[in-house]
Amino acid sequence: MSIAKKEYKRITTKTLVDMKQNGEKISMLTAYDYTMAKIVDGSGVDVILVGDSASNVMAGHETTLPITLDQMIYHASSVIRGIDRSLVIVDLPFGSYQSDPKEALRSAIRIMKESGAHGVKMEGGKEIKESIKRILNAGIPVMGHLGLTPQSIYKFGTYTVRAKEEEEAKKLTEDAQLLEKAGCFSIVLEKVPAALAEKVAKSLTIPIIGIGAGGGVDGQVLVTHDMIGMTYEFNPRFLRRYLDLYSEMSKAFSSYIKDVKSGDFPNEKEQY
Repeated sequence: MSIAKKEYKRITTKTLVDMKQNGEKISMLTAYDYTMAKIVDGSGVDVILVGDSASNVMAGHETTLPITLDQMIYHASSVIRGIDRSLVIVDLPFGSYQSDPKEALRSAIRIMKESGAHGVKMEGGKEIKESIKRILNAGIPVMGHLGLTPQSIYKFGTYTVRAKEEEEAKKLTEDAQLLEKAGCFSIVLEKVPAALAEKVAKSLTIPIIGIGAGGGVDGQVLVTHDMIGMTYEFNPRFLRRYLDLYSEMSKAFSSYIKDVKSGDFPNEKEQY
């Protein structure tokens, strides 16, 4: 039975909880700049994530680790200027919250004050509990992130599926419960078995957003540049490409170069 989609003028953290309760799936995509944010927001997406994936997508780094707090604030500020409806969540970058709860709070406050974002996302469970609590106590919404946590890539040594073994699955479940109890409004589960992700989603009242976590969760997130085909080297099983912009843009650039070289561009109608 399909459920009629409710029209929301602005998406808030409460909206997402209501959507879960109403059985409405949550859509989430990334954006790192004004132009993309304006398009994504205008399409009706519920949540825009200013992800530390900007380190890979925008800056060309191999991992998410190099991106700085200042750079995340720059990207988030650009996105905020382009949106009218979406909830904008910003990743706290590696090194800005893991070691010291006071530093974590300072980092989160900077993001909120300097970018105008609506909340932050943090990777980890029990090990960052104190940082999460301090941020939440300051009135800043926190989205959790469990499963594959890219900021810990050198610890894991691989981007393979997480929580396939019973012990790790048990820890993930306990961490998810801890995050809900602490006050997180939502959790991203990345690259975990679909059955486990569905079990976690059904056991919690807060929405679970999946990426490579199957369809039994409360919503989905993808990196926009991946799903519209601007990046072409990255081909995980969970990625569905809705466009092939890499090919289309390459053709457009080639046509432009050809027209410039031949003198066809600009023509008489394209000059003053």
